[in-house]
Amino acid sequence: MTEYGRGPGSEPWHPQDPLYGDGGWEGQQAAQPGHQSAYGGQQQHYPQQPHQPYDEWGTGQQAYGQTQQHYPQQPQQYGGQQQPYDTNGGGQSYDTNGGQQSYGDGSWATGTQPHLPYPGDPADPYGQQAAAYGDQQPDFYQTPDAYPPPEPPARRRPEPEPRTDWDPGPDQGESDFFASGNDDDGDDDFGDEPGDRRGRGERRGRGGKGGKSKKSRNGCACLVVALVFGGGLAGVGYFGYQFYQDRFGAAPDYAGDGTSQMVTVQIPKGALGYEIGRRLKEAGVVKSVDAFVSAQSQNPDGDTIQAGAYLLRKQMSAASAVEMMLDPKSQNNVMVAPGQRNLRVYKLIDEKLGLPAGTTKKVSETKYDSLGMPDWANDNKDIKDPLEGFLYPGTYPAAKGMKPESVLKEMVGRATAKYEEYDLAAKAEALNLKDPLDVLTVASLVQAEGKTEDDYRKMAEVIYNRLKPTNTETNQKLQFDSTYNYLMNQSDIHIGEDEINSNPDPYNTYKYRGLPPGPIGNPGEEAMRATLNPTDDGWLYFVATDGMHNTEFAKTYAQHQRLLDKFNANTGN
Repeated sequence: MTEYGRGPGSEPWHPQDPLYGDGGWEGQQAAQPGHQSAYGGQQQHYPQQPHQPYDEWGTGQQAYGQTQQHYPQQPQQYGGQQQPYDTNGGGQSYDTNGGQQSYGDGSWATGTQPHLPYPGDPADPYGQQAAAYGDQQPDFYQTPDAYPPPEPPARRRPEPEPRTDWDPGPDQGESDFFASGNDDDGDDDFGDEPGDRRGRGERRGRGGKGGKSKKSRNGCACLVVALVFGGGLAGVGYFGYQFYQDRFGAAPDYAGDGTSQMVTVQIPKGALGYEIGRRLKEAGVVKSVDAFVSAQSQNPDGDTIQAGAYLLRKQMSAASAVEMMLDPKSQNNVMVAPGQRNLRVYKLIDEKLGLPAGTTKKVSETKYDSLGMPDWANDNKDIKDPLEGFLYPGTYPAAKGMKPESVLKEMVGRATAKYEEYDLAAKAEALNLKDPLDVLTVASLVQAEGKTEDDYRKMAEVIYNRLKPTNTETNQKLQFDSTYNYLMNQSDIHIGEDEINSNPDPYNTYKYRGLPPGPIGNPGEEAMRATLNPTDDGWLYFVATDGMHNTEFAKTYAQHQRLLDKFNANTGN
């Protein structure tokens, strides 16, 4: 049964077609005003024809039995004219594909012969319906859609019944990500003909190797995705928590005064709260840098923590660590005072490191050239201590477990850096001195003899004036008690004249002209600046008139004698 007048591209309809009744031919005709059907608006039907067998001998003819059957001809509405439609080739036929016309005698205007369509499949509800009038017939041999041509019914394979245990592929609802190929199935896929879905389906349905491998791979894929997804959530949660703690949470901190385990922490000069906290955290004293910085800012004396070595407990609260660092008892440092001699410094280092007396002094004598001394140092064979003048005043870490050379090296390194800043080589030339070591020696004398910053500049001028070749008052002799006390390792202001004159040591400036062989102590920054910038008032003499702190200066020998009388009166000489 055909539907008439739907136009090109329409499909045969069927009573089970959802378009039947509301969207079929009648609906379309009703929706077109002014359109008149060739049958007067009524639906036309052709009687159903019996199924015709297919000529399996390849003659191109249909077997109709004894009598050839014909469809009754109906007038065809095409292009405004009625064209006869001959289905049996008795008259002129219209080629719906735009080809040539054929004639009933079997001859063809062209080499192309139309073929009759195959009878419908019994299972196809539309197979026994005749083509719609006015509709184009599908050409299975002259259009691109014709390949491959349908198989004859006798050669068609019966369609397999749907299996309820069949595993759908990627196009049947399963994602391509989880649907694995058959690369691992190996021999299970070899031998299958193209399009043989039944073979593979049966193997999967039986739960063979292919199905088991696929399920294993699907399970692994799910596990991988779950792990990745779970790991991502865990990472986001962790970093989110850390961000919240850093921004809004309290800094991690220990509680209490710490454990019984002690540790030494070295704080360098110039270190501020964050650097101090970092070193404490690395040593295991505090739990976080932020906790220490917060505790230090809350302590009124927190900003007074000095450089040095501190003996602290492990796992202390930040507040307890700040308090302990402010307690002098916790500090394991060696302090070099301005003007202090090396022998005193060596003794302090031995005490702090818990070493036998004399250990550090021996290191200074044997390893001084590996401690970073400048190349202009120790150019005098009469120098008593190569490191004298190079243990720069300051506070240095010195705790048990440290080596003496490490403590000395830090002191020498700081002195060398300072002397480079002063550019002692240029200053020596400007002051008419031989080399930088002489400048350092003058500074050590200024430090030993002076008492105040004002004294230092006057004392430097006294030295330079006595070293001048024109000095006839003292004949270029310094005549300093400090140099004699240095060689004797003492501090005595009452030295007899006979004692001084009888000692031939090169450090005896009463006996020898000029400077001693080397520095007699470690000058501080004030004495060094005064040495480089002396007064220019003509000072040549000085006397500590009270015997201790009050130093007075004179330009002539007569003035100097009056100062000596004052000194004798004050000291009882």
